[in-house]
Amino acid sequence: MKFISSFFNYLRPGVLALALMLANVATASALTKVDDVRIGVSNERTRLVLDLSSRVNFEVFLLENPRRVVVDLPSLQWPDSLQPKSQGFIGGMRFGQFTADKSRLVLDLKQPATVSKSFILGKTSGLPVRLVIDMVPSTAAQFTEQVNADRLRNQQKTASAPAPAAKPVLQTPKPKKRKAKPVIVIDPGHGGVDPGAHGRKAREKNVTLDFARQFAKQLRNTGKYDVYLTRNLDIYIPLRQRVAIARKHNADLFVSIHADAIQRSSVRGMSIYTLSETASDKEAAALARKENRSDIIAGIDFDDQPKEVADILIDLAQRETKNLSVQFANLVVDHARGSTKLLERTHRFAGFRVLKAPDVPSVLIELGFLTNRSDEKQLLSSAWHKKLAGRLVKSVDSYFSKERLVGIVQ
Repeated sequence: MKFISSFFNYLRPGVLALALMLANVATASALTKVDDVRIGVSNERTRLVLDLSSRVNFEVFLLENPRRVVVDLPSLQWPDSLQPKSQGFIGGMRFGQFTADKSRLVLDLKQPATVSKSFILGKTSGLPVRLVIDMVPSTAAQFTEQVNADRLRNQQKTASAPAPAAKPVLQTPKPKKRKAKPVIVIDPGHGGVDPGAHGRKAREKNVTLDFARQFAKQLRNTGKYDVYLTRNLDIYIPLRQRVAIARKHNADLFVSIHADAIQRSSVRGMSIYTLSETASDKEAAALARKENRSDIIAGIDFDDQPKEVADILIDLAQRETKNLSVQFANLVVDHARGSTKLLERTHRFAGFRVLKAPDVPSVLIELGFLTNRSDEKQLLSSAWHKKLAGRLVKSVDSYFSKERLVGIVQ
């Protein structure tokens, strides 16, 4: 009997994994599929058509700074083969998971345009279900007027739904609690409707998630740390929420994982960034501006967001946090040297929003360049992920072995 019990205990993890896999397959098969995205252009309008496997509810609204059309939908199955298109009024297009139960399509506009009609067509004459969005030219004033009307409608809808009182994301820093283990939060950059940078084959959001999972696995295997990921799915997480997750877990270290892209395909190598309102160079400043656009790319309305409290970033606690961040960054450079190609001036500084937790030492690691063939090959290699993650684990071990940090964990 004891043998049978042990045998089933041995099988349980595998059975559970199989059950979860089958559940995921069932969920994916139940989702409405997007079979194609088409754009038609005439002198009077630009028409966007989504071919769908079934009818869905949807909501369309406009945002400005920059001008965008946003379409919110239920969770959909988006094909990887669909490429962003630029045609008519549409300058760019992004789509993907936005929240746990919502997909989002974001259209960048080349000029002011409003949505004149949006509707669903059912299956007819061999044609699939179609979501149709017609855009017509407008003036800048008309566009702003529609943005304000859409915002008011969304605010009224939100106000009518009961919700818990919101707490400011940047609360007054709390004293560190005594913990059994240091807490590390790993942040896979981008995700969902925000794909990040593109290479010939790779998308940044997939590379960062794969690497973050490997890094988390190796950290957990040491038995010395409590490890959390800001996301463990292909889903969008706002920048301010990534910071909030680190603070919620009372993190001792926050590591944001990214992969870069640049016009010069010869540039390659890993780099690491810590927070500074004054960038170390033009390239660092440009990268921070690009990464800080993540919320814009995902179609966030900043007028509905609470303002960040800038003063909280300029106190003694923040200075100490910055110093600890720099010390960890230096350890990462030391341990990574010799195991992977490093970008010249590997440690750099810039004003990344995701690094602005006032009480959590934070770094942003750019694993390499998706626009360089050698780097992209590494970024798609599970063996390379394992190797570099091991060097980062050694950096974490060195960081928490310092006598000056012994007070964090008792």
